[in-house]
Amino acid sequence: MPSDAPFSRNETRRYARHLVLKGFGGVAQQKLKAAKVLIVGAGGLGSPALAYLAAAGIGRIGIADPDTVSLSNLQRQIVHTTQAIDSLKVESARTFAGALNPHVILDAIPAAFSPANAETMLLPYDLVLDGSDNLSTRRLVAATAEAQQKPLVSGAVSMFSGQVTVFAPHLGGPRHDALFAPEADDDSLPSCELNGIIGPVTGVIGTLMAMEAIKLMTGIGKPLIGRVLVYDARDAQFSEIEY
Repeated sequence: MPSDAPFSRNETRRYARHLVLKGFGGVAQQKLKAAKVLIVGAGGLGSPALAYLAAAGIGRIGIADPDTVSLSNLQRQIVHTTQAIDSLKVESARTFAGALNPHVILDAIPAAFSPANAETMLLPYDLVLDGSDNLSTRRLVAATAEAQQKPLVSGAVSMFSGQVTVFAPHLGGPRHDALFAPEADDDSLPSCELNGIIGPVTGVIGTLMAMEAIKLMTGIGKPLIGRVLVYDARDAQFSEIEY
């Protein structure tokens, strides 16, 4: 169906709260319907991001992750269920999102974002959200997005805190290495597996990632380009860092 086709009666009712929203309305909703988004990682950050982007009516969403669902995922990875344990995360995620909104085209990509497939994986999409858990993948996603001149929404979490930012050098923003220096490695970053993570923090950051993606796709608001929004759950505080 063409992206500028009129909304069906079902879509009009489904997106009613967007359609009556001042400053958003039908024009922005059509932009979401035309948008194509890739989510790297169907875990703690990818789960809430996928849920809200699918609910919002993104036209096409790709979900890339090579892993299977495990019991320890379920404390925070909300698109997966106990019944999905040992199944591919991308299939579990697609089942969830498809049940939530049948109007969204969902691409399940059971592969890691790697040098061998990075360019072709991102090519069909307009924007990428990175919820991966290692710097090598993050750097590769950032380099590929920069080369294809596509915005990157990046989130990270650890223990009781998280952060979100947008990389868009083609729009005049700083590059990835302005925030993550080339000499930084995974050993210098806190490990979720070793240090733990409180579940709702992934929901907060993943939802903020979805919001930034919606802003970028509709042109509404001021994206977090050159700014990191940091959330501290214990003190219930947000702070902002410019870079």
